[in-house]
This record gives sequence, structure tokens and C-alpha cells, in this order.
Amino acid sequence: MSNYDFRKIENKWQDRWKKDQTFRADNSSKKPKYYVLDMFPYPSGAGLHVGHPLGYIASDIVSRFKMNQGFNVLHPMGFDAFGLPAEQYAIQTGQHPAITTKNNIERYKDQMNKIGFAYDWSREVQTCDPAYYKWTQWIFMKLFDSWYERDADKARPIDALITILEKSGSERLNAVCDEGTDHLTAEQWNELTWEDQQKYLLKYRMAFLAETSVNWCAALGTVLSNDEVKDGYSERGGHPVERKKMMQWCLRITAYAERLIKGLDHLDWSEALKEIQRNWIGRSQGGELDFPIQGKEERIRVFTTRPDTIFGVTFMTLAPESEWVDKLTTPEQRTAVKQYVKEASNRSERDRLSEVKRVTGVFTGSYVLHPFTQKPLPIWVADYVLAGYGTGAVMAVPAHDTRDFAFAKKFNLPILKVIDGGPEDEAYDAKEGKAINSDFLNGLEVKEAIARAIERLEAQEIGIGKINYRIRDAIFTRQRYWGEPLPVYFKGEIPCLVSEKDLPLILPEVDKYLPTESGEPPLARAKNWVYKAEDGKEYPLEKSTMPGWAGSSWYFFRYMDADNAQAFCSKDAQAYWESVDLYIGGAEHATGHLLYARFWTKFLYDLGLINTDEPFKKLVNQGMIQGRSSLAYRITGTNKFVSANLKDQYETSPMHVDVSLVKDDVLDLEKFRKWRPDLAEADFITEGSKFYCGFEVEKMSKSRFNVVTPDDIIEGYGADTLRMYEMFLGPLEQSKPWNTNGIDGVFKFLNKVWRLFHNETGEWAVVDDSASPQELKSIHTAIKKVNEDLQRLAFNTPVSSLMICVNELTALKCRKRNILEILTVLLSPFAPHLAEELWECLGQKGTVARAPFPKHDESFLLESTYEYPVSVNGKLRTKMDLALDMSPGDIEKAVLDAEPVQKWLDGKTPKKVIVVPGKIVNIVV
Repeated sequence: MSNYDFRKIENKWQDRWKKDQTFRADNSSKKPKYYVLDMFPYPSGAGLHVGHPLGYIASDIVSRFKMNQGFNVLHPMGFDAFGLPAEQYAIQTGQHPAITTKNNIERYKDQMNKIGFAYDWSREVQTCDPAYYKWTQWIFMKLFDSWYERDADKARPIDALITILEKSGSERLNAVCDEGTDHLTAEQWNELTWEDQQKYLLKYRMAFLAETSVNWCAALGTVLSNDEVKDGYSERGGHPVERKKMMQWCLRITAYAERLIKGLDHLDWSEALKEIQRNWIGRSQGGELDFPIQGKEERIRVFTTRPDTIFGVTFMTLAPESEWVDKLTTPEQRTAVKQYVKEASNRSERDRLSEVKRVTGVFTGSYVLHPFTQKPLPIWVADYVLAGYGTGAVMAVPAHDTRDFAFAKKFNLPILKVIDGGPEDEAYDAKEGKAINSDFLNGLEVKEAIARAIERLEAQEIGIGKINYRIRDAIFTRQRYWGEPLPVYFKGEIPCLVSEKDLPLILPEVDKYLPTESGEPPLARAKNWVYKAEDGKEYPLEKSTMPGWAGSSWYFFRYMDADNAQAFCSKDAQAYWESVDLYIGGAEHATGHLLYARFWTKFLYDLGLINTDEPFKKLVNQGMIQGRSSLAYRITGTNKFVSANLKDQYETSPMHVDVSLVKDDVLDLEKFRKWRPDLAEADFITEGSKFYCGFEVEKMSKSRFNVVTPDDIIEGYGADTLRMYEMFLGPLEQSKPWNTNGIDGVFKFLNKVWRLFHNETGEWAVVDDSASPQELKSIHTAIKKVNEDLQRLAFNTPVSSLMICVNELTALKCRKRNILEILTVLLSPFAPHLAEELWECLGQKGTVARAPFPKHDESFLLESTYEYPVSVNGKLRTKMDLALDMSPGDIEKAVLDAEPVQKWLDGKTPKKVIVVPGKIVNIVV
């Protein structure tokens, strides 16, 4: 092959890898294991653009590097295939989501294979495959049949709870359960009917039914997560979203809140990512206390991290969703409160928390009494209070809290700053950081004051010390079609599990993918959506499906043992692979997916089903590759366009141009005219013969016409060029703009590599001669740099090192086998197709993917000579390459005898010669 024919080379090796199953991992290898994982994608119809493979390329380089180092590498790929987009497309077209999902997956796989990823496709998982979601259903059943015992600090089978209730009741039970769960004696439990026992157990189960406030989108016919809602509208489609209460399946992730926080200390994750999780879990230590309602027997309980500020309270705020709002609103305020609650229901919790400058609220007309002073405090409704945090009620201390302060200022409410006088005036002095002038808080430091306040609350039986968490139990149902069916049927109001032998519970066919006319989920359209129980009777099945994150919460275990029909993952396979050594994915999953995956892992660990309680040892978030939009400037009111450098001479407006029409910022005018009918008669003011476009760095999207597909790059330059260029753009974690203009440099580099092995006529030119010291120094410098950089997951700097090495070897006209074999292995993680071809041409047996990664020899990096700068009377006149082991006298003699120096001496005898070995030579005449 005379030229670097990348198309032929890449097709050849992709076929060879597939045929030989080159990257198939072994579950019983004696090699050390290394598990590299990408956050698996949702397969959209648009396929991949060049931003998507960034993390995949990085993980592939690591996988290949570890293979070269002698590891048994597991590097799998699959697809998060359930979800709303496919369902929405099905609603619009009537085509079954399974068909579009299958087509999308095939498109993704084709693109991935063309990039040359070293995936073990024998372990592929698809969350919509019944063979896979059988085990998602099975894990849900385990959650339903478990409870969390605080004393053991772990989940336990529900049978253990039943045994405790039968023998000793729940009075001494220390378990995670619903708020307000009544204690029962053993006698009371045993006297309950089966139905009442099951209702009571639901208060303890890890998977349970509860009436919950959700984001309901009527247009999409489903519940949305907080991340799927922005400014009261769905992110997909922009449909109105309202908060409403619905009966939902939930998972008791709150039981694991403390373990989820503590587990972060042992993970090799960035501190920024850990902090995001800590904030999301939101651990707060403080106290709960009761405020009597004026004129009623009832009390409102609030949680506060600062019970020592109790004497600064001037009003109370309730979340709009709080059940107290309706109870406490007076007739005079009912209209205003009702309108406010309706408006608040259209805003997501995320927006309500983040928009700190937006201050809104309404007075209920009712009052609570200060628990110590008995002073009446007005009760307001404010959307900065969330029903899901604490108790949904806040004791407002405007002198100490910024949002309370802004609220008090907006509605002219008292701000207690008085620190002398009677009890009604006692307050916390935020400036001094001490509690002032109260009988039990006077003069204490903050920490002591908090502890003393909690002691007094408990002593007077008006409150307790409490650790609270912001995280709420996870809603686990969606009112849609394209998701995993829940393996639950109902005997009246009582949920029951289907038998394990009947798994998987297959998603049924429906006539439409919409909710029914009566508002039930799409599964209500299925014929005979019932379950025949062991008693021979048929019972209705659950009509909601699981959320999109169900299948992604455990998929990393299925890769370990993907074909196992008897278990979700065998103990042997899990014991070998243990957990993911390196996980690469987007920062957008910092809370949802990662928390749920960690939660499910800890739960499976509690039940003894796996050997680790953390799924991902090291995690790296790749940055985003942004689009480089091309802009043509239209003269206002005309169909005439002006070249970018001339636009300031006219009144113009920018128009996005398809980047495929632009090369090196020069617009192809004929293609532009054919691009759209309205541009067929367009005129242009050019710069000479060229029309230049402006550019802007933005997110890649179809609307900006700046989407570049890997297919186009691979067709024009090859997959190896794409891989190296994406790494060359900059550090993996940083976002950076895509610019096709710069890809030529990488393509030329790979051609230069090819020419090291071939002469000018394209013939094989590698020789078996011994390498020179300069050649050895160049290649061993590259070995050291590439090895060190890949160990620390730096990917752009090794590419630079390889480029420098190839330039040096080219200048040295190096064609030595022992040098080029090393170069081929160094190159192989980055440009595997070219490396495989060169490895075969070198006569090597087997794949370069298994070749030992070279180790550098430090002795080749030691300098034997030094290029001395030689100055005459303080001015640099020449440079001389001299041995480092020469004595100062020998250096002086060599310098003075040199012809260039003799020229500047002009026959004169130097007055002084200053020699600094390894530094400089200075001659004074």
C-alpha cells in the first residue's frame, strides 16, 4: 500500500476485530482486572455528533492502554433505551417505540464501530430488552420486600420485620418508616386483618405507595422530574407543568442519606462533584419544635438548624403545598391564597430555590404562638419554602436569614434587632455571633447555644434535636407507556408482587400511546392487563411504568455477567470485577443517576447480593464540545450578503449558515444559493474572490446548523484523525469549541507517521540497523511522557508528545525497526487502525492491542553534551556543542581554538575567559 489509505485500513481492522472478537473480556482471567465504563447513551434518532464521542474516545484510550499494560479489561457498551422521546415520536407517528429505538440503536452502533472503539459487544445491554428488564423488575421486588433497620444500619428482608411485629410489636422498633406511623403491640399486630397488616407494612417497605406532590404535564400525560421542568414548562416540548398530588410508587432513598454522604469520602471523584452530591442530599443538624396555633389545639412543627435563634422569630412561612395552608386560611384571605398556590404550582422546586431575588407570598390570616413568649406570629405562604424539606414550615428569623430578611422587607414584617429589654425583645445578635440577653442562651458561643436550645426544647417537651436531609424519597412511577412494567397487581387497594417465575412481566401492546380518555396511564388501554394469581383469580396490574432511571441504576453489574438467565449477576462474576475502576460521563448526571446508582448498589450489598457498596471508584466528567457556528451577514431589508470583514460598513443582521457550506470560514456561494429556495437569487459583496463568514461558539444544535457528525469527519479524514483531534483539542474535563479548520494538522501528522515506514515511492522502508543515541533519546522521551500522562488521564499532552517525537524521527530520517515498533505501540491507543496496520507490516504476530506497553530507559534521556552560548565582551557571538564531562580548561581551549571565536578575537589575546560548566562561556578582550 503506497499511500496512507485510511478508508481501506480502517474497514479492514474493524472487520478483523469483529471477526476475532479481539476485545472480548474473560471473567476468569489470571490477569489483573480493569473495568472501564462510559455512561451509556440514550439512542436518539439524530445519532451522534462530534461532541458525543469525546468521553468514549478517552475511555477507549484508557482501555487500550490498560490492555497493553497486561490487564484483563472490561469495556462494554449498551443503551438506555426506555424514555419519553421515543414515546413522543410514537404518539406523533403511530410507530411502536420498540421499532424506532431498534433503528436508533443500530445507527449508534454503526457510528461507534466506525470510530474503532474496543467494546466487548458480547455484553451489550438494552434496558428495553425483556431479558434485561426482567432483573430490573426483580430488584424492584426485592425493594418492595425489604425494610431499613436503623440499629443494623442496613436493609433487611420484610419477613424479619413481620417476625419482630409478631413477637414484640413495633414499640421498640428503630426503623425508617413514614412520619406519624403508630406503634403497635404484638397483640394489636396479630389481631389485624391481612389487609390492615399489608397497609401497615407499606409504611416500612423500601418500595411503597404514597400520595406525593409531583410535576404533572397534561400535554405529555406523565409526571416529570425536577430536572425535566424549567420555569413551569417541560424542557421537552415546552408544555405547561403543574404541581399536583398523585398516588405514586416511591423508593426510600432517604434511609441511605447518611451512608450516601459518608461514602463520598472514599471515592476518587472531584471535590466539586462530591460537593454537588452533598448539597443535594443536604444534611442539616438542628432541632424540631412545635408552634401552637392561635385559637386551636393543634401545633405546627418546624425544623431549624439554628434553634438558638428562636427569640428572633417574627413570622412563620408555609410551603404552598403544605396541608396547613387550606386549614389555616381565613375566609377573607381564601381567594388570594388560592390564586397564589395555583401560581406557585406552576414553578419547579429548582426554580423556586434558585431565584433568590424573586420575593412573593400571601398572608393566611392566621397566627401561631411563640413557644417561649406566647407572642402571636403571622402565618404566611411563600414559595421559597418547599414541602419536601423539613416539615414544609419555616420559623422566619429575618435578622439572621437572607431570604427571611428579603421577605420581611417586602411585606413590612418585624425584624427583631433589639438585644436588651424583656423576653419579647430577646434576639440573636448575628453580628457578634452570640446569643444575647436570654436566660438560658446568654453569652454562649454558637455551637454551645444550639446545644443549650435543644436541651431546653426537649426539657419543656416542645421540640427535639434532629438531623434532617434535603433529599426526598424517589418517585418511581411515570404515567407513560415506554418503560418497564411494575411487577405489581392489586387485591382491592393492596399491592402484591407477581411471582418470580412469571418474570419478565412483558410490556403489552396498546392501540395508542396516550393516556385514556379518563386520564389513566396508557397501559390501561391494554387488553386483559391483569394477573392470574396463585388463588386462580385475576387481578388488575399496575398501570404506571418505571422511570427512565430504573434500568440505569444497575446496568454496570449486568455487564459483568450479561448472559446469565438465573441471576442479575453471579456472585463469582461480581467478586472478580467488583466495581467500575473508571467511569466517564457528563456532569449533568451528578445528582440523579449517580445517587440512584449508589443507592441501589448499597441496597444490593445489604442483601448480600454483591460484594461492594460503591459502584464507581473513580469518576471523570468530560467537558462539552461546543459548536462553531458560521454566520453570514445579510444587509437589512435585502437579499444581499456582505463578507465578514466588510460588515461594519453596512447595517446587517447575522444569519446562521450550515457549516457544511463553509471551509476555512469561506462560504461556497453556489452551494449556499442551492441551500434554500429564498437564497437562490442572493447577491454577495466579497473580499476579492472570497466571501468570509463570521463565527460564534455555541451549543451544537440543528437550529444553529452547526452540527458536525463523526460520519462526515471519518469520510474525509478517517476515524484515527477524529480520535486524535478530539483529544488534541484540550484537557478532557474542559469544554472547548469544535473547529473543523484545525483537523488538517492531525491528518498530516498521521500521514507523516505512515511516511516514516515508507520511502518516497511508497515502498516499505524499515531497516534492522541499530538506533542512534538521538533516536533512542527521542523515542524514550515519548515513552516516558505518554505513560505518565495516560496514568493521570491527560489525553491532549500525549498527542503533542507523539507529534514532537515523529517530527524528530523524521528529521533524523529514522527508519529503524526497534524505534518504529515502539512508536507503533505508543500510537495504538490513539490511532488503533493505523497502528494495527503498521504492526502487521512489521511482521508482528497478533494484535497490537495486546503488545506490551514500552517502558522508558532513563539512561537514554541523560544528556552527554551541552550547547554552550559563547559571548565576547558580553555579546552572544556563537554556540558550541561540547561534552558535559570536559574540564573547564579543555572547554576554554576548545572555545578559543574555534574558528567563529577566532574571528571575533581578531588576533587579540583575551584578558579573561569565564567558564561556567554546563552554563556559559564569556570572553573578555
